[in-house]
Amino acid sequence: MNNNFYVRLAKLEHEQEQLFGRINEKSDDYNGIYCRYKYPVLTAAHTPLFWRYDLNAETNPYLMQRFGINAVLNAGAIKWNDKYLVIARVEATDRKSFFAVAESSNGIDNFRFWDHPVTMPEADVPDTNIYDMRLVHHEDGWIYGLFCTERRDPSAPSTDQSAAIAQCGIARTKDLKKWERLSDLKTGSPQQRNVVLHPEFVEGKYAFYTRPQDKFIEAGKGGGIGFGLSNTIENAIVEKEVVIDPKVYHTVYELKNGLGPAPIRTDKGWLHLAHGVRNTAAGLRYVLYMFMTDLEDVTKVIYQPAGYFLAPEGEERVGDVSNVVFSNGWIADDDGKVFIYYASSDTRLHVATSTIERLLDYVTNTAPDGFRSTETVRTLNGLIDKNLSEQLVNIDSIKKIIGK
Repeated sequence: MNNNFYVRLAKLEHEQEQLFGRINEKSDDYNGIYCRYKYPVLTAAHTPLFWRYDLNAETNPYLMQRFGINAVLNAGAIKWNDKYLVIARVEATDRKSFFAVAESSNGIDNFRFWDHPVTMPEADVPDTNIYDMRLVHHEDGWIYGLFCTERRDPSAPSTDQSAAIAQCGIARTKDLKKWERLSDLKTGSPQQRNVVLHPEFVEGKYAFYTRPQDKFIEAGKGGGIGFGLSNTIENAIVEKEVVIDPKVYHTVYELKNGLGPAPIRTDKGWLHLAHGVRNTAAGLRYVLYMFMTDLEDVTKVIYQPAGYFLAPEGEERVGDVSNVVFSNGWIADDDGKVFIYYASSDTRLHVATSTIERLLDYVTNTAPDGFRSTETVRTLNGLIDKNLSEQLVNIDSIKKIIGK
């Protein structure tokens, strides 16, 4: 009997149960808009031991990892059967990503993966890599998963093994276990990443938020968050893309931008969470920002606060691809609470919580970008003058109340 095997296995099981049972705590840093939480909700260490190890002492006497997990990140999210479910991008150490469902009873801790990852059917042209699924429970009754499907660019020279073509893969399910693969979305753009399905029909058609892009990494003359309609979902074709949120010079989304999860319907409009990218001397910086579109005309942006909504902080800035936050999943509960799932530095998954009321307040009452330093100062001075004048009024009121 290999005692060392069983002693080490018991230690691994104990450590993982402690990880699963750890209560997530709210961060002390609160900006009034959302609460961050102290611990990531999913990491590579959260994946089941029976994914990573051969647990047979005879065939694996040294209890070696037989299957390496590098990261757990960018997750779609859905409330399903009173559970908070995320469908995470799990990246193996061979750089191939796959999807796996993890569930929690409260949405902030004790996430546990289902026993098996998603077995996603392949398209006619097999995918080399699939990742970053957006989950949408559409009004047609299906749950759709839209994700990036990546294949090597056949026109690239053999000396370049990094050139890829990205398109939008589409699959649907009724139970998040058995998936039906549909044809990839067809658009006029050479590359498509970060495509999102609108949860309702628009003009009786399926509506897609796209990100037209010329190259795999560089947006080129493309870029911005696009929008288009398709008559069907089984063989979705968007013949006309309209950019509803373009890239803008010297903003947090100057290099490229894309929608995160599907928008949330509110009484005032559709709430959108997006990512913006700018270039720096230290490399690309990814942040999240928000905007709102009209309920009737979903292509019309009616509010868009300046700057970022959420940016990497502290340990979030360190990882496989540093200085990055990315979100493709959020859940709005019936009571108005919102769970925002975001990954940091392409390594781990976090959660922040807010409410519809707070997000609406933030989006509708935060000044838009004036696109010039002068306008930024004008906005700041307006807030300063308002606060100073109201402070004098408040002081007079307090003096009257206390009789001085």
